[in-house]
Amino acid sequence: MGNRGMEELIPLVNKLQDAFSSIGQACNLDLPQIAVVGGQSAGKSSVLENFVGRDFLPRGSGIVTRRPLVLQLISATAEWAEFLHCKGKKFTDFDEVRQEIEAETDRVTGANKGISPVPINLRVYSPNVLNLTLIDLPGITKVPVGDQPVDIEQQIRDMIMQFITRESCLILAVTPANTDLANSDALKLAKDVDPQGLRTIGVITKLDLMDEGTDARDVLENKLLPLRRGYIGVVNRSQKDIDGKKDIRAALEAERKFFFSHPSYRHMADKMGTPRLQRVLNEQLTNHIRDTLPAFRSKLQSQLLALDKEAEEYRGYRPDDPSRKTKQLLQMVQQFSVDFEKRIEGSGDQVDTVELSGGAKINRIFHERFPFELVKMECDEKEMRREISYAIKNIHGIRTGLFTPDMAFEAIVKKQVIKLKQPCIKCVDMVIQELINTVRQCSNKLECFPRLQEETERIVTSHIRDRESRAKDQVLLLIDVQLSYINTNHEDFIGFANAQQRSSQTNKSQSSAGNQVRICHVIRKGWLTINNISIMKGGAKEYWFVLTAESLSWFKDDEEKEKKYMLPLDNLKVRDVEKSFMSSKHIFCIFNTESRNVYKDNRTLELACDSQDDVDSWKSSLLRAGVYPEKTATVESETTTTSDNFSMDPQLERKVETIRNLVDSYMAIVNKCIRDLMPKTIMHLMINNVKDFINAELLAQLYSAGDQNALMDESQEQAQRRDEVLRTHQALKEALAIIGDISTTTITVPLPPPVDNSWVGGAGGRRSPPPSPTAPRRMSSGQRPAPRGAPPPPNRPGPLGPFNNSADSPQAPSRPNRAPPSIPSRRPPPSPTRQAPP
Repeated sequence: MGNRGMEELIPLVNKLQDAFSSIGQACNLDLPQIAVVGGQSAGKSSVLENFVGRDFLPRGSGIVTRRPLVLQLISATAEWAEFLHCKGKKFTDFDEVRQEIEAETDRVTGANKGISPVPINLRVYSPNVLNLTLIDLPGITKVPVGDQPVDIEQQIRDMIMQFITRESCLILAVTPANTDLANSDALKLAKDVDPQGLRTIGVITKLDLMDEGTDARDVLENKLLPLRRGYIGVVNRSQKDIDGKKDIRAALEAERKFFFSHPSYRHMADKMGTPRLQRVLNEQLTNHIRDTLPAFRSKLQSQLLALDKEAEEYRGYRPDDPSRKTKQLLQMVQQFSVDFEKRIEGSGDQVDTVELSGGAKINRIFHERFPFELVKMECDEKEMRREISYAIKNIHGIRTGLFTPDMAFEAIVKKQVIKLKQPCIKCVDMVIQELINTVRQCSNKLECFPRLQEETERIVTSHIRDRESRAKDQVLLLIDVQLSYINTNHEDFIGFANAQQRSSQTNKSQSSAGNQVRICHVIRKGWLTINNISIMKGGAKEYWFVLTAESLSWFKDDEEKEKKYMLPLDNLKVRDVEKSFMSSKHIFCIFNTESRNVYKDNRTLELACDSQDDVDSWKSSLLRAGVYPEKTATVESETTTTSDNFSMDPQLERKVETIRNLVDSYMAIVNKCIRDLMPKTIMHLMINNVKDFINAELLAQLYSAGDQNALMDESQEQAQRRDEVLRTHQALKEALAIIGDISTTTITVPLPPPVDNSWVGGAGGRRSPPPSPTAPRRMSSGQRPAPRGAPPPPNRPGPLGPFNNSADSPQAPSRPNRAPPSIPSRRPPPSPTRQAPP
């Protein structure tokens, strides 16, 4: 019956399969199994029934096996069968087993001859079997018949490949002896997934149905299409025997007599037959199990470690305990508060590496988005000068003024300050939206208690909306404070005299700017894609960009050795580009205000980023370099129309320039003050207040919201999750205990050596198989007689078996290589004469 120590390994795998099946999980650990593969009517069912010793598989024409059958054979003192889907029910009548297989197949696949990869798990306990685990797969068919689907061949091949492509699956390739072995679908599939033959075992059936005068000796001796694990021949019952209810034991005895009486097989009869196949399969399976169990242990231990903490929390868990609900409510609110603060203030644990969120995103709003929005509200130079000139003229009225009026300065400044309200309100809105997003992210940990999650989000979001109006009122108050008094005595204000002096120096500084060498500080570096390169020139490409106060350069890579281009920033502006339907990139472009080409023959330079946040960040950096966003088309057209008809005399132009410098100086002070006060105001009135509210008031608000027990009612998904975690954790512990029971004294049978397939390469190096004593063979024309002194070929059966080949048999060094015989089984006996000595 084989190595008893080795055979004890396979029941452990059966227990592992049950451990996973009992918790409703798929056995995704690639447990070692044997898959039975072959064509329709190849004898697969008969081979399996011979293992069991009973008739229990469905029979009929066409495709009968339409679902994989996981067959576990277990040695026991009594005989019965058990299905996993009918656990606890013992089948002692194997006709009922056949009916249950047919009913379970129809339950999943219906009656239209379709197939399903969902297996049927069947255990057969019997004193007449060895411990084996096999998978019977649907037979390979090529032409759909009747109601079979058109793609039935592909469906079956996909199902078979799903099982045999696993490295832990041994392949039992069943091929009838009365068909051409080279056309065997089973061997072809096995060779595709196992070219080295490490896990393929060949089975030759229907040896008794071969034409008279032919045999499969070359195949069984592993000389034709050799397999590393060789071939084993079996003789199954014929259809007549099955219909006549011939006993399987009688069929096994008839099989034994066939091999011992057949002249071509008697010398290897002890290596043939169903009992031998059982022992070989058991030996190979247990070897494989022993090799793969360490990997199973490692996988199971990692899964168990991942579930340990969660299972410990659920162990002893009582859902309806009021004290537990109160304690858990306190813990949940406290955890929510800690998570919110960590997301706002930043933390080293649970860092999001995909995108900015929480405090990091609010920081970007304060220091990139808000300054960018402020600059977007500034009007361009022509519009500013036009407004100043109209203000001066309207203040002078009918008189011609000799001095620059300060009232014009105040009017322009107040108009500019009022424009700051919109970006300030937008800044508050962006911060509020991010706060609400942060609340939702933190409340995801409460999803196991849906009512608590909903109430928490509602209470905190309502408080944020309540603080929104107060924050906006305070922001508007800041703007009104700036409007209430124009402080021209500010220490940073340039004053009237300095403004006139700066005006007179403007032209001189512009004329000498070309002769001065300025130190350019790098503002930003990063990857951008130039989007508007034609396909003829290679299409969109990614470059390393370097932005300074004077230019935008790009290089081949971030080593900055090979510069591709340098673009001066003079007269450049930025505008958005609508995202393409086919592109996932976010695009903006740079253009010249004087309608000149920006880059080679292109009027615009389109640059693409992976996200809108990256676009906003680059636009903010370009803003710091003096590249401003484009105005809307309406404002530009109105400005152009009015300024075309506008002209100034030199005296008015000097006054306009003076007030322009004063406005620039004072608005720089106001912008600096607003940029400093806005984050502080929002932090005080919004962010810090929300944190304090969550810490101090959230729990009280939840208690006043309604029934606390109802708040802590867990979701159905959470209850299922808890049960699943506990079951999985227990199953993993049992599986590890089962693996730990394996005896370290178990002996592994070594793998057979690689087969010698050099006969494919030509006549040189070929060797003929030893002749059979009962069927002597004639030497082929390519053979030469043995030289003098060489020992004669043996005349008695050699120790050949399914795993032996010509390379394994001993060979005298002086004996030359011989070519194999062609159809040796049909040759007459060779001449008994031997070559005379020279």
